[in-house]
Amino acid sequence: MNHPLLDEKNFTKYLNRHEIEAAVQYLANRINEEYVDKNVLLVVVLKGGFLFAADLMRHLKVEAEVEFVRLSRQGKDRTGSGTVTIVKDVSADLRGRHVIILEQIIDSGRTLKFLYDRIKSAGPASVEVVTLLDKEQKRVVDVPVKYVGKKIDDQFLVGYGLDLEESCRNLPDIYYLKYPN
Repeated sequence: MNHPLLDEKNFTKYLNRHEIEAAVQYLANRINEEYVDKNVLLVVVLKGGFLFAADLMRHLKVEAEVEFVRLSRQGKDRTGSGTVTIVKDVSADLRGRHVIILEQIIDSGRTLKFLYDRIKSAGPASVEVVTLLDKEQKRVVDVPVKYVGKKIDDQFLVGYGLDLEESCRNLPDIYYLKYPN
C-alpha cells in the first residue's frame, strides 16, 4: 500500500494482515478456552488498541463487555519516563469482574503498569493483560502479560492502529522504520 509518509520515512512491511489475523485468532482462542462461563470485561487502551479490540471481539465466544481507557504520559523522555495521567477512565464497576486489559503494543511497560495497578486496586475477580505486540526486551517495569500475540524487537511500528504523528493507523498491515545503513 502506498502512503506518502511510509515512503518518505523509509518504512517496510513487518507483519501483513494475514499474520495479524492469525495472532488475533490465537489470542481469542486462548481467551475462549480460559474464560468459559465467565463474563469478561475488556478494557481497551486507546487510541492504538481500537482495531485490535474490534478484531479480537469478533473471535470471542465468551460473553464480553467493553470499556475504553485513554492514558497520557506527561514529561516523558526517550526512555518513556514521566507522569501517567488518565484522559478517559473506565466507567464500569470493576468489583468482582474478570478484567482483561487490551494493549496494542507494550514497550517499557510503565503506562501499562499504572493501569494494571489501578484496575487491580478496584477489586476485580481477576486482571490479565493481552497484547498483540510485546517489546519484552525494552521492559523496565514488571507487569504480568499473560497473552502475547507476537514478541518483537525494539522497532518503530505503524499501521493497524499504531500511528506516526496520528497518521497511518488505518493501514491494514504493520510497517517498521528501516534505518539507513
